[in-house]
Amino acid sequence: MSSTRSAPGRLKFLAAGVVAALTLSACGSASAAEGDAFAGEYEGEELNLLLNASHEGAGAWLAESFEKETGVTINVTTVPYDEIASTLTLDQQSGANVYDVSAPWYVSLGDLAADGSIQPLTEFVEGSPDLDVDDFIPSIWQPYAHVGEEIYGVPFDGDIHALFYNTEILERNGFDAPPATWDEYAEQVQTITENEGDEGVYGAAVFGEQSPLILGASFANRLAGFGGEFLDDSGAPAINSAEAVSALEALEETWDDALPTPAETDFGAGNSAWFAGKVAFIENWTDLGVRSQDPESGSEVVDKWGVTYLPRGAEGEKPRASLVAGFSWVVAGNSEKTDLAQQFIQWAASSEVNSELLTALPPTGIDPNRVSSLEDTTYGEEFPELQEVNRSTLDGALAWPTGENATEAAQILTDEIAAHLSGQRGSAQETLDGVQAEWERLLGD
Repeated sequence: MSSTRSAPGRLKFLAAGVVAALTLSACGSASAAEGDAFAGEYEGEELNLLLNASHEGAGAWLAESFEKETGVTINVTTVPYDEIASTLTLDQQSGANVYDVSAPWYVSLGDLAADGSIQPLTEFVEGSPDLDVDDFIPSIWQPYAHVGEEIYGVPFDGDIHALFYNTEILERNGFDAPPATWDEYAEQVQTITENEGDEGVYGAAVFGEQSPLILGASFANRLAGFGGEFLDDSGAPAINSAEAVSALEALEETWDDALPTPAETDFGAGNSAWFAGKVAFIENWTDLGVRSQDPESGSEVVDKWGVTYLPRGAEGEKPRASLVAGFSWVVAGNSEKTDLAQQFIQWAASSEVNSELLTALPPTGIDPNRVSSLEDTTYGEEFPELQEVNRSTLDGALAWPTGENATEAAQILTDEIAAHLSGQRGSAQETLDGVQAEWERLLGD
């Protein structure tokens, strides 16, 4: 794959985005002059952000840009991706109250709302028409923003997985195209590992670390491909459906042919193998393409990679996105800077800023959250394949359950999948029947 890159730190949309955001008061009716007054009113203030470590680049970009335009200092703290919700909860429940704004995994919104760690944003969002909620990708807006009828989050990082492939490895092994189905995927992974495993090259890096954002994501990708759902149309758990069983069996089928050892393969280990050209496939967030094409990021696969939709259950089926991660802006429950936090979120969630983050260098790790940024001209010119696979979010994407106890439910599923793959459970059906019973207890109401 080839790509042209523009200079780092492009700000062609930024000034317009900041002006647009800052012309809004909390009720969304301020004039441009009042927007200027906002910048003056808060100049010299500080805002403390809590982000996951994968968003370190985005945090640096946001902090520098917002301070340049407003005079507000943004202090960014990062923690591992699976610790952000617990860190925010501890901060708020302990009374430390260090953080004003955070961007946790969308699945944790219900639990964070239930314990008071985040503030409701319904009044703010409904009173801010220039936030333009209709522009958010529909499949993202609902789960990333809502807990029941209340709004608690504003989408930040779209975060779907796509299938990346190493074109040279496929060619060496006689494959002229990436797989369209999970059966084809298993066949190609097995062939490549058999042919090149002794030389340290494997068919795939499969995310298998025991975390909902890692192993859970690998399962969710297959659940989406087989047409399954976490919940049925009535909102009841459906995690032991025939589609879910097929998803777990498909994951198990490639387990022994993946980069050793899949149970220890996390985000860092999988990406390292990919960038070193040691795996043919990796299911990953679409921003991986930006880093893959950036030699300054240590990539050895520049111009040697491609990206396609996640495989499906059968040939000819419509591609379907899996919202495996995804992060939402929230205001900390005890923040004394609610107005400033809301203004920052409105700016940070704008189409202009999201568009900039998609292609900024160094890479920021951000994926599209809006229709307009997904269709941004620069994004399409520089990364047309990434733009195309991200269009699979526009209709029917698979989202994890949200609401109270959703975080525990996701962990139970992940733990049971890990136990099954290590030989500690019975069949895939029996494993998921056990998960179903637990989910009915946790999510049944």
